[in-house]
Amino acid sequence: MNSSLYTIITFARINTKRFFRDRLSIFFGILFPLIFLFVFGGIFGGSDGVSFRVALINQSDSSFAQDFAKNLEKQKVFNIDTESKTLEAAKEKMIRSQLDAAIILPEDFGQVAATSQKPSGQAVVYYTQNNDQAGQTLQSLLQGSFKQINQELTGATDLFTVKGEALKNQSLSQFDYTFAGLLGFSLLGIGVFGPVNVFPELKKQGILRRLSTTPLKVWQYFSSIAISQSIIGIVSLAVMFAVAITVFQLQIAGNPLELVGFLLLSIVLILGIGLAIGGWAKNERQAAPLSNIVVFPMMFLSGTFFPRFLMPEWLQNASAFLPLTPVIDGIRLIITEGAHFVNLLPQLGLMAAWLVVVYVIAFRVFRWE
Repeated sequence: MNSSLYTIITFARINTKRFFRDRLSIFFGILFPLIFLFVFGGIFGGSDGVSFRVALINQSDSSFAQDFAKNLEKQKVFNIDTESKTLEAAKEKMIRSQLDAAIILPEDFGQVAATSQKPSGQAVVYYTQNNDQAGQTLQSLLQGSFKQINQELTGATDLFTVKGEALKNQSLSQFDYTFAGLLGFSLLGIGVFGPVNVFPELKKQGILRRLSTTPLKVWQYFSSIAISQSIIGIVSLAVMFAVAITVFQLQIAGNPLELVGFLLLSIVLILGIGLAIGGWAKNERQAAPLSNIVVFPMMFLSGTFFPRFLMPEWLQNASAFLPLTPVIDGIRLIITEGAHFVNLLPQLGLMAAWLVVVYVIAFRVFRWE
């Protein structure tokens, strides 16, 4: 075996054993993220009740359609989203579970028919595949309203009807969004706080100084840490996935192998930040404040605890370039939408750029004591 490879594997084994022998490390690396998983899973895991948040898209210019839309907005059972002006905009919100359905009033809705000399039309209710209960209930409500209108106008003929169409997409539960963010939070703990806590202690004990007198190269040491942290990270994330699937019924739409590959790349990227901070800091007093300055903006602006689409647009644009943002976005797209690597080129490109930046910084600032 090549001597450099043997050195890397040896130190990777040592670092991995050190982690699993330290109860405190196991708690913060594996059990602590699980606590957040149960807390947020308990809050968002069962929030799938029918609330009838709908988009009302009126494409007709008839006076009847205008009056019908106004009356619909007054009914308490409908929570009308006034921002969604098109079906595409409403569809985007339905996928995110911000809306239960979209009600479309077509161009001919409410127009007076030449034969009957009375207004008629058919409203369309769009809903996602896994939200058919809300869609069908909305159909029934609208049909009840139309039945009363039909009775008043003709006494019998169904001038106004409603039909429902299920979109090919499935909407995401709040837990789907939250779980991807919790994985990002776990990656921060594994990649940043691990080296930040260990390196200053090793410097304090003089272990790194003694290692500097050996033929060990910095790149070999970093490679061994990357391997050990990847092993630790996969174990920690596997536990989180097991709990999310068995307890909170998480559905993974994407390819598991692509997901594992993306997670490994994410661990290596976030680890570079931890190596840069921990390698530069002489002691805990330097490491702790700097790690907080770096981690907290990512924790709250990258979609860790709540979706980025809830932020103002300017903040979304700014936070899109944080290292953790493409990680969480990529994980979410793979898990919930079944995205492949070819669909994640923007995220992978940004991660590759950050990978170069953080490791160049890590190599330049690293000191053995």
